[in-house]
Amino acid sequence: MTFSEAIKSGFSNYANFTGRAARSEFWYWALFTTLVGIVINIIDYQFGSGSGLLGELWGLAVLLPNLAVGARRLHDTGRTGFWQFLLLTLVGLIVLIIFWVFKGTSGPNKYGPDPLAG
Repeated sequence: MTFSEAIKSGFSNYANFTGRAARSEFWYWALFTTLVGIVINIIDYQFGSGSGLLGELWGLAVLLPNLAVGARRLHDTGRTGFWQFLLLTLVGLIVLIIFWVFKGTSGPNKYGPDPLAG
């Protein structure tokens, strides 16, 4: 999946917690949201009040799609999206990053067909 396809997929599956997401979809989406967040914060602090309000609004706007693509990525590795509750802890974040880096299961699993299958 290309960078632009991942962004389109992230917005078109805004609150879709079913199915699977390939590593490229997840990591391109994470890169996109991070870069946009950095640019928004720079703009906010340079031209705004410096309150960080625009950055907070961006974070709120992408919260649901971030959780959705994270759940779909976990589904690709054969895990339930409820593992994301580990985000509430620092150690859990490290565990989730490891899970998100793993290669997805080949072929269909209980969460759907392989996103990389032609």
